[in-house]
Amino acid sequence: MQRRSFLKAAAASGLAAPRLAAAQGSRTLKFIPQSDLTVLDPIWTAAHVTGNHSYMVFDTLFGQDSQVRISPQMLEGFTTEPDGKTWTLVLRPGQRFHDGTPVLARDCVASIQRWGRRDIIGRLLMAVTDDLSAVDDRTIRFRLSRPFRQLPQALGKAGANVCCMMPERLARTDAFTQVTEMVGSGPFRFKADEMVAGARMVYERFADYRPREDGQSDFMAGPKIVHFDRVEWLVNPDPATAAAALQAGEVDWLEQPQLDLLPLLRRSSGIKVEALDPLGSVGIIRLNHLHPPFSNPAIRRAMLGAVQESDFMRAVAGDDTSLWHDGVGMFCPGSPPANDAAMEIMTEPRNVDRARQAILDAGYKGERVVLMGTSDSASLKAASDVTADLFQKLGFNLDYQVTDWGTVVQRRTKKDPPASGGWNAFCTFNSGLDQASPMTHAWLAASGATAAPGWPDSPTLEALRVGWMDAADPKRQAQEIQRQAFQDVPYLPIGQYLNPTAYRNDLTGMMKGFPVFWNLRRG
Repeated sequence: MQRRSFLKAAAASGLAAPRLAAAQGSRTLKFIPQSDLTVLDPIWTAAHVTGNHSYMVFDTLFGQDSQVRISPQMLEGFTTEPDGKTWTLVLRPGQRFHDGTPVLARDCVASIQRWGRRDIIGRLLMAVTDDLSAVDDRTIRFRLSRPFRQLPQALGKAGANVCCMMPERLARTDAFTQVTEMVGSGPFRFKADEMVAGARMVYERFADYRPREDGQSDFMAGPKIVHFDRVEWLVNPDPATAAAALQAGEVDWLEQPQLDLLPLLRRSSGIKVEALDPLGSVGIIRLNHLHPPFSNPAIRRAMLGAVQESDFMRAVAGDDTSLWHDGVGMFCPGSPPANDAAMEIMTEPRNVDRARQAILDAGYKGERVVLMGTSDSASLKAASDVTADLFQKLGFNLDYQVTDWGTVVQRRTKKDPPASGGWNAFCTFNSGLDQASPMTHAWLAASGATAAPGWPDSPTLEALRVGWMDAADPKRQAQEIQRQAFQDVPYLPIGQYLNPTAYRNDLTGMMKGFPVFWNLRRG
């Protein structure tokens, strides 16, 4: 049935009287996410879209506010012994999972253990945990072999690989097998029965959610008060169609409008455009260290001299330099560990011919290079296209394979050789918040098989990164980390850009940072 015919029939039948339709619309938020949601498990991928989904469905023991401060969230409180080796966490009473069961300490223990096998800071915490147990239904106890003062930060960090609490029956799933049943204790229930793969995800307000009764709602911290009964994520890979839907009022919020459409949206009545996240996104070309040619560190180092970050940023964000920065190293600009150590390798004059010769001198033998490109994200498509052009100029035997982002997220976990369905490189943009600390920067971890896809293995870099937690001079340690990273080259940095978002101006209560759906209301 055509849309117009359907509306006529609905009006004739009285099923959608104007007042009723308006009232229903006021309680439903329609959102176009940056890409399709293909992975639901909160610890299985660092993809932003999965992190945004995770915070709707799940809650965390600690919460992080917009100033990167950590406070109890699901917890009533916590204590530490004087020696710093025993932590006791006490849950708030009355919390329930979406399946109606109470949130118990043993659920949290199992959830932490599962997360601790995948997350970079989680692995460090679990490595010094002699015992993690549920003392009673509300009490969680860590007994550590040595002090770990960042424990609240580890359990409450916002961004990728969220330490979400789920029922024990789900948390017992092997950490390297995806959980597909979404049962959390967060402010929204995931409606699996209404999911249409590649098109729609639906969340409804969880009536039994118990927000904190104290504090102020600020990003992931404080009371999470939900004012919408229903949130629909509507996947729309065509930027112009997505922008038109926002202009027409068919959707309320477009997470990442294509940048060349921003002037149009700014001129449109009823729409507000702003950059909510001051740290933006930091781009990288991730290289696979398992297979030639990028298993050769000399080849990786030679490539650094050819990367012109401004070329990438102009392709991604245009000529408005207020929206992007080049000269970016291994940490997010504006974050505490950002520094200039060894940055001459990125800022001295670029020389593609010299880099191409250095690649040959390092032993490149013409191996096919599989670059995974992304079709359904304007920023990733632009970055991928510039990467493909650079690789060709550097003399690589390029096989540029463009698919949707969901396919890239799934495929990048494969360790097979490129000839057997694996890969050599892909582009991604990380939350600046993730790159604001060596402990949360997943792409900087160099622990081999347990590192993020690409699997760099550098005991020296990893020891420096881990040592940052206890360093007497964290800034100096960050400089040493960056120097070593430019030797090992876990990835190629390509710049930072801010992510303007666009939404109907009758929405109020927008939080700073990546999209959250509490505190938000209409009118």
